[in-house]
Amino acid sequence: MNADLRALSAPSADLTAVVAELRDRAEITDALYRFALGQDTKDRDLFASAFTPDAELDFRPAAARWGGAPPVMVGRDTIVDAILAMFTGRVHTTHQVTNPRITIDGDTATMTALVEAQHLLDADPAVHALLKNPYELELRRDGDRWLIDRMRIDNTWYTGDPTAIFGG
Repeated sequence: MNADLRALSAPSADLTAVVAELRDRAEITDALYRFALGQDTKDRDLFASAFTPDAELDFRPAAARWGGAPPVMVGRDTIVDAILAMFTGRVHTTHQVTNPRITIDGDTATMTALVEAQHLLDADPAVHALLKNPYELELRRDGDRWLIDRMRIDNTWYTGDPTAIFGG
């Protein structure tokens, strides 16, 4: 059977390999959870802990749906500073992560997931943008944890006014 059609690639008879793979998969998924919750709670350290120092975040495919053209953000500090500056004191966010699919290749991994992200303006919560976004991630092992090296965010659908949240 094709390994991509199963949850685990480790042979079921090798309990040590299964446990190691399950740990990796939990840590890989946790990197995306740290990204989401760090934004939602405006926790700079938690948010930053999701990324490699030279990470890239590409929100252009999603923003193109409503005419936006943001630059690719490069570097953990740039990503954290830009996103938290855009949201802190201005926008409440909630992110829900579903459908993670992971492929591990040694110390690198890829993951796809669906993320539903609700954004409400603090000053007027009736102004909102609800986005359903497919994510594509490349990750690198960092000791016992995994970090996001590259993230590409697309958009399947949205409701509300994304330009009020993100600009045009």
